[in-house]
This record gives sequence, C-alpha cells and structure tokens, in this order.
Amino acid sequence: MRLWSLHPRYLDQKGLVACWRESLLAQKVLAGATKGYRNHPQLVRFRAAADPEAAIGAYLVGLAVEAEGRGYRFNTALVLSAEPASAAPILVTEGQLNFERQHLLAKLATRDPDRRHQLSPAMAGSVPDAHPLFRVIGGPVEDWERAV
Repeated sequence: MRLWSLHPRYLDQKGLVACWRESLLAQKVLAGATKGYRNHPQLVRFRAAADPEAAIGAYLVGLAVEAEGRGYRFNTALVLSAEPASAAPILVTEGQLNFERQHLLAKLATRDPDRRHQLSPAMAGSVPDAHPLFRVIGGPVEDWERAV
C-alpha cells in the first residue's frame, strides 16, 4: 500500500489508479471494515488525525479531483466521510516528500519512462508539492516510512 504524500499530479495513470484503489482499502481499514492491513505503517498519519475518516475522505477527494482533470471518473460515492472538506491538514516533512520523489522516479524509470522524463524537470530542485491534504514542514523522512 502506498498513500503518496506527493501531489497526485505527479502520478502516472497506473499510479493514480492504484493510489485510488489502495486509498479505498485504507478507508475500509480506518472504518474497521476489514481485518487485513490494520497495522500498515501508511495509516499511522491518518489514525493520528482528529477525524481519521474525514482525513482519508479528503485524501480520496484530492485524488478524484486530479483524476477528473485528466478525464477519468473515480466514483466519489465510495467516499464514506460525510464531511471530507472538514478534515484538518496533516503534516508531512520535506524529507518524506523528497524520499517519495525518488521512489516515484525510480518506479517510473521502468513503468513509464516518458512520464519520468516529463516529470524530472518539474520535480528537480526544491521540495515537490504535497497532496492538498498535507501541510509541509521541515524534517527528515517520516518514522513510519519503510525503506523501499
């Protein structure tokens, strides 16, 4: 499971669809509707949110907005939170975003080299943009991140 902290605009088609699917699974886990993945480290930051279900709902909405901009239709009726817009921002570190940038570029090198080539200039230099749910702060890679 990978719930990217990066802005969804960086994801290729396969990455965006996979993130949507995995985020729906995360939503089920946070709602207590599944037995698997309950201790997955990617869920730590959502569980720490004041309203975990609103947080994952806001995350899903952010993915759906990006998908719609690309001409895809993600079924937002699957978002369980009644108020995803009320979710408070979740903090993410610059180190985490930089780690995810490298991880995504490595994935794209084999999965979609053209997309990697397009993204490289946009992701070079400063810290990449975060998903709209997240607010960026200084710091290293998050403690919950597993080495890839």
